[in-house]
This record gives sequence, C-alpha cells and structure tokens, in this order.
Amino acid sequence: MLDYKWVSENIDTVKEKMAQRKANIDWDRFSELFDGRRKALKEFEENRFKQRQLSDGFKTAAKDPAAMGKLREELKTLSDSVKELEKQVAEAEQALEQFLLYVPNIPHESVPVGTSEEDNVVLRSWGEPRSFDFKALPHWEVGQQLGILDLEAASKISGARFVLYKGAGAKLELALAMFMMDVAEKRGYTPVLPPYLVTAECMKGTGQLPKFEEDAYKVDDLFLVPTAEVPVTNIHREEILEESNLPIKYVAYSSCFRREAGAAGRDTRGITRVHQFQKVELVKFCKPEDSYNEHEALVSDAEEILKLLNLPYRVVSLCTADIGFSAARCYDLEVWLPGANAYREISSCSNFEDFQARRASIRFRPAGEGNKQPKPRFVHTLNGSGLAVGRTLVAILENYQQADGSVVVPEALRPYLGGLERISPKT
Repeated sequence: MLDYKWVSENIDTVKEKMAQRKANIDWDRFSELFDGRRKALKEFEENRFKQRQLSDGFKTAAKDPAAMGKLREELKTLSDSVKELEKQVAEAEQALEQFLLYVPNIPHESVPVGTSEEDNVVLRSWGEPRSFDFKALPHWEVGQQLGILDLEAASKISGARFVLYKGAGAKLELALAMFMMDVAEKRGYTPVLPPYLVTAECMKGTGQLPKFEEDAYKVDDLFLVPTAEVPVTNIHREEILEESNLPIKYVAYSSCFRREAGAAGRDTRGITRVHQFQKVELVKFCKPEDSYNEHEALVSDAEEILKLLNLPYRVVSLCTADIGFSAARCYDLEVWLPGANAYREISSCSNFEDFQARRASIRFRPAGEGNKQPKPRFVHTLNGSGLAVGRTLVAILENYQQADGSVVVPEALRPYLGGLERISPKT
C-alpha cells in the first residue's frame, strides 16, 4: 500500500506512473478523501489547542466559583467536540487506506514503459534451445506415454486443469522440490513449511485482498494460499525487526491454489496452468537501501536451479503494464520448451519495496549512535519462485525427451532419485 501523504505530495508523478501501468484510478475521489481528512485534522488540532488553553485557565479561575462553572461547561463542550473530531480523523484515514488498498505499487524507474507483454525486455539468455532430429512432443504426450502423468484420472477426481502424478512422475516432482530447497539453503535461505490456509489479514498484507479475492479459494474464513509468499511474508507481520538481523531469507515449499489458471487462454493443455500446483518460493526482508541489489541476487538464486538442471532460459524485465499489482519491479525467468517451441515463464522475481511491509506493518529498528535511537522504518520485501515445480518437470520432460520415448534424468537430480538416469515406459 502507498503512503497517502506521499501520494498527495507527489500526485502528478503518481498519476503518470499509474497511467503507465494502465491502472484506472479515481483521483478525484482520492482528493476528496484527502481533503476531508485534512479538514477534520485541522479542526481537531484547533479544538484540542483550545482545550489545553482552557485547562491551563483552571489555575487562575480556582478562586472564582462562577468562573469555574462556566469554564467546566466550555471544557465539556470542547472535550465532546475533540472526541468527535478525533473519530472523524480516524474514519477519514481509514477511508483513505481502504481506497489505497486497490491502488497498485509505483513502478521503479528501471522498469520498461510499455502497454502490453509485447513490450517486455529480454535482458539475457543462458543455454542453447534444444533441437532434435525427431519431432519434439509436448510434455503431456511425453508424460502419458511414460505413464507418469494421468490427466484423465485427475479430471475425473477434481475436474479440468488438475494433474495426477504416478510412479516416477510422483518421485520426480518430490525430488525436484527437495533439490530446490537444498540449493536455496546452501545460498543462505532458511527452509520453512508454512500452513496452506491463511487469514484474510495475511492475504491483505501481500496484496491479494481485497482486489483479487475472486481469484482465491476460500474455506470458511480462511483462504487457500495462492503462493507460499503469503504465509511466509506474514511470518513477521506487525513486528519490528533488528537491523543487524537483515536480510532475512526464507525458502518455502507449498502447494498453491488459484482459480484464474488458464484465464488468458494460453497453455491450457497439459499441466502448465492448473488450479493446484507445487512451488518452491524464495522470500526476503531487507533494508530499503539494499533491496535492488538483493533483487538481482534473488534472480541469480532462481537462475542457479535452471543452470544446475541445464535448462535453457532467458531473463525478462516486465514492462509497466505487465508487472504484478504489488511489484515495483519484476523479472521473469522463462524456460525453453521444445514441445511448445517457445519460452514460458517458470519464475517471477519481484521487489515490492515497502508496499507489502506497509500493509502488513513489518518494520526494522535502525542501529542508533550513542543514546540516539532512530524511529523504526518499513523493510523492503522481495520474493521469487525458486522454482515452480510442475513447470520445471514440464521443462525436463520436453528438453530431455529421447527418440525412443524415454526421458533422461538431469545429472543434478539423480542423487534425489536413487541414481536413476533415465525414465522409460517400462520404469
């Protein structure tokens, strides 16, 4: 969430940035709410000042009973007015904050300006896209021929866009998750396994609520997590962290649940876009002055997984119209899929600056000098997939498929599969 005082002071810049995001914001309503808060605050402060002056008058009026009676009446009237105006200020601030819950983050100056995903910028590529001397099959055909993906059974159980892993497919999914967790831990992340159900307050803290509530699955008063970013970021909700402990880095494994899967009408076959999938998530809390260096490091941490698996990929900087609601900057990692003959997203790595921290009240206490103790500041939060497990499995099936229908297991994964080197229809 943005700071309404900062928005008011920089309204022209904010309007320009929101236009670049193609965000339709009612700025007249914002001005109305902000002016209402300013008016109520001015009246509150004026009446409170008068109240203090009258209170001081008790000292001189103590010997005059008539004056004391009049003073008490005036003070009672002022006290009632101050209480009412204080309530009006609180309500005005709440209305402003509620308005800003629907306003996205300000894009960082380094974000490319664009009107659609066509304006995203490829920053770099790694590895050569695979080519075969046979027709490359899409992952669902490879998986079905191997007997490790059963989409028909999944549909019978749960409906469209679910997946059932079988045999070596189930083992491969679990092996990938453990491999990703291990790599992240070696790079300084603390492993966590978070709950899959979270409160509305947690969803609001990371930006899913209230704007995207229809995209979420709800069970009673709790929400199924759309990503481990939600519970992990909220580990430190309403806390003040010590500067000496920053950055704090977590790696989490969880299932993710999303209603909107496949809404764009692309990649709806197979398991690239499903309503339930597994993901390893990287989450960071850091000082504001460090967050863009930490963002680059976060991307490098996610890239390391793809390099170790020897999967060709590219890094893409999303433009202003394509970055997520809460992000100030976002890089996507896109892996090469021979079956689709295209690059597809496998990780999004975002810097949210203090947007989430302000919503979730996550601050840190700067180190002071001597007896001087600076005021707490909001941390910056970052997160990225490290990686989407199912999509990584897709990339392995398509990039490591063989002419005989088998799939070679990437060397880095073999220790997690008991030394298995190849998955074949007879495995």
